[in-house]
Amino acid sequence: MAEHPSIEKFRAVLTEQGGTGEIVVLPDSVHTAALAAEALGCEVGAIANSLLFDSAGSPVLILTSGAHRVDTVKVEATTGPLKRAEPDFVRHHTGQVIGGVSPIAHPAPVPTYIDPWLRKHDVVWAAAGHPAAVFSTTYDELVTMTGATELEVE
Repeated sequence: MAEHPSIEKFRAVLTEQGGTGEIVVLPDSVHTAALAAEALGCEVGAIANSLLFDSAGSPVLILTSGAHRVDTVKVEATTGPLKRAEPDFVRHHTGQVIGGVSPIAHPAPVPTYIDPWLRKHDVVWAAAGHPAAVFSTTYDELVTMTGATELEVE
Protein backbone atom coordinates (compact mmCIF):
# COMPACT_ATOMS: atom_id res chain seq x y z
CA MET A 1 0.00 0.00 0.00
CA ALA A 2 1.36 3.43 -0.95
CA GLU A 3 2.30 5.88 1.77
CA HIS A 4 0.26 9.09 2.05
CA PRO A 5 2.10 11.98 0.29
CA SER A 6 2.29 14.05 3.50
CA ILE A 7 3.98 11.14 5.29
CA GLU A 8 6.38 10.69 2.35
CA LYS A 9 7.29 14.38 2.53
CA PHE A 10 7.77 14.17 6.30
CA ARG A 11 9.94 11.05 5.94
CA ALA A 12 12.20 12.84 3.44
CA VAL A 13 12.67 15.85 5.75
CA LEU A 14 13.22 13.62 8.79
CA THR A 15 15.97 11.75 6.93
CA GLU A 16 17.47 15.00 5.61
CA GLN A 17 17.65 16.39 9.15
CA GLY A 18 19.26 13.24 10.52
CA GLY A 19 16.23 12.03 12.44
CA THR A 20 16.62 8.47 13.64
CA GLY A 21 13.06 7.65 14.66
CA GLU A 22 10.55 5.16 13.40
CA ILE A 23 7.37 6.34 11.65
CA VAL A 24 4.24 4.48 12.73
CA VAL A 25 0.80 4.78 11.14
CA LEU A 26 -1.89 4.35 13.78
CA PRO A 27 -5.56 3.45 13.33
CA ASP A 28 -7.80 6.41 12.41
CA SER A 29 -9.56 6.10 15.76
CA VAL A 30 -6.42 7.27 17.59
CA HIS A 31 -6.99 11.03 17.63
CA THR A 32 -5.98 12.15 21.12
CA ALA A 33 -2.71 12.01 23.03
CA ALA A 34 -4.25 9.49 25.44
CA LEU A 35 -5.40 7.18 22.65
CA ALA A 36 -2.06 7.49 20.83
CA ALA A 37 -0.20 6.67 24.06
CA GLU A 38 -2.38 3.61 24.59
CA ALA A 39 -1.78 2.41 21.01
CA LEU A 40 1.98 2.98 21.30
CA GLY A 41 2.27 1.52 24.80
CA CYS A 42 3.75 4.66 26.34
CA GLU A 43 2.77 7.27 28.89
CA VAL A 44 0.59 10.13 27.66
CA GLY A 45 3.35 12.49 28.82
CA ALA A 46 5.66 11.03 26.13
CA ILE A 47 3.38 12.29 23.38
CA ALA A 48 4.61 15.63 22.02
CA ASN A 49 1.62 17.62 20.85
CA SER A 50 2.50 20.13 18.12
CA LEU A 51 0.22 23.10 18.73
CA LEU A 52 0.34 25.96 16.25
CA PHE A 53 -0.86 29.33 17.50
CA ASP A 54 -1.50 32.61 15.73
CA SER A 55 0.53 35.41 17.31
CA ALA A 56 -0.70 38.62 15.67
CA GLY A 57 -0.63 36.93 12.26
CA SER A 58 2.65 35.04 12.75
CA PRO A 59 2.87 31.34 13.58
CA VAL A 60 4.21 30.05 16.89
CA LEU A 61 4.63 26.32 17.42
CA ILE A 62 4.53 24.88 20.92
CA LEU A 63 5.60 21.29 21.48
CA THR A 64 3.98 20.22 24.70
CA SER A 65 3.70 16.99 26.62
CA GLY A 66 0.39 15.22 26.10
CA ALA A 67 0.04 15.41 29.89
CA HIS A 68 -0.06 19.24 29.80
CA ARG A 69 -2.30 22.00 28.58
CA VAL A 70 -0.73 25.24 27.43
CA ASP A 71 -1.37 28.13 29.83
CA THR A 72 -1.53 30.80 27.12
CA VAL A 73 -1.50 33.66 29.63
CA LYS A 74 1.79 32.37 31.09
CA VAL A 75 3.32 31.57 27.69
CA GLU A 76 2.36 34.94 26.17
CA ALA A 77 4.94 36.63 28.40
CA THR A 78 7.55 35.00 26.12
CA THR A 79 5.75 34.56 22.80
CA GLY A 80 3.50 37.59 22.60
CA PRO A 81 -0.26 37.30 22.13
CA LEU A 82 -1.57 33.86 21.21
CA LYS A 83 -4.85 32.73 19.80
CA ARG A 84 -6.02 29.40 18.46
CA ALA A 85 -4.97 29.09 14.84
CA GLU A 86 -7.66 28.55 12.21
CA PRO A 87 -7.31 25.46 9.96
CA ASP A 88 -6.31 27.53 6.90
CA PHE A 89 -3.64 29.34 8.94
CA VAL A 90 -2.25 25.99 10.14
CA ARG A 91 -2.16 24.52 6.63
CA HIS A 92 -0.57 27.68 5.20
CA HIS A 93 2.26 27.80 7.75
CA THR A 94 2.91 24.08 8.20
CA GLY A 95 1.70 22.46 4.99
CA GLN A 96 -0.15 20.03 7.29
CA VAL A 97 -3.61 19.70 8.78
CA ILE A 98 -4.64 20.11 12.40
CA GLY A 99 -4.12 16.80 14.15
CA GLY A 100 -1.14 15.93 11.96
CA VAL A 101 1.13 18.93 12.47
CA SER A 102 4.67 17.70 12.91
CA PRO A 103 7.47 19.57 14.64
CA ILE A 104 9.36 19.74 11.30
CA ALA A 105 8.77 19.69 7.52
CA HIS A 106 7.11 23.10 7.26
CA PRO A 107 7.35 25.35 4.16
CA ALA A 108 9.36 27.91 6.18
CA PRO A 109 10.88 27.91 9.67
CA VAL A 110 8.36 28.45 12.48
CA PRO A 111 9.43 29.83 15.88
CA THR A 112 9.18 26.78 18.15
CA TYR A 113 9.05 26.31 21.91
CA ILE A 114 9.28 22.99 23.74
CA ASP A 115 7.89 21.84 27.06
CA PRO A 116 10.90 20.70 29.16
CA TRP A 117 8.65 18.03 30.71
CA LEU A 118 9.26 15.97 27.54
CA ARG A 119 12.88 15.56 28.65
CA LYS A 120 11.65 13.04 31.26
CA HIS A 121 11.01 10.44 28.54
CA ASP A 122 13.70 8.44 26.76
CA VAL A 123 11.43 8.16 23.72
CA VAL A 124 9.05 10.92 22.64
CA TRP A 125 6.36 10.47 19.98
CA ALA A 126 5.20 13.32 17.74
CA ALA A 127 2.98 13.71 14.68
CA ALA A 128 4.58 12.83 11.36
CA GLY A 129 2.70 15.20 9.03
CA HIS A 130 -0.58 13.26 8.95
CA PRO A 131 -3.28 12.78 11.63
CA ALA A 132 -2.67 9.01 11.74
CA ALA A 133 1.14 9.07 11.64
CA VAL A 134 3.62 9.55 14.48
CA PHE A 135 7.37 9.19 14.80
CA SER A 136 9.68 8.34 17.65
CA THR A 137 12.46 10.68 18.66
CA THR A 138 14.29 11.95 21.70
CA TYR A 139 14.01 15.28 23.44
CA ASP A 140 17.51 16.30 22.35
CA GLU A 141 16.92 15.23 18.74
CA LEU A 142 13.64 17.17 18.70
CA VAL A 143 15.39 20.30 19.96
CA THR A 144 18.16 19.88 17.38
CA MET A 145 15.75 19.38 14.46
CA THR A 146 13.41 22.23 15.43
CA GLY A 147 15.73 24.74 17.05
CA ALA A 148 13.13 24.92 19.82
CA THR A 149 13.55 27.01 22.93
CA GLU A 150 12.56 25.50 26.27
CA LEU A 151 9.47 27.08 27.79
CA GLU A 152 7.40 26.09 30.81
CA VAL A 153 3.88 25.82 29.38
CA GLU A 154 1.84 25.07 32.51
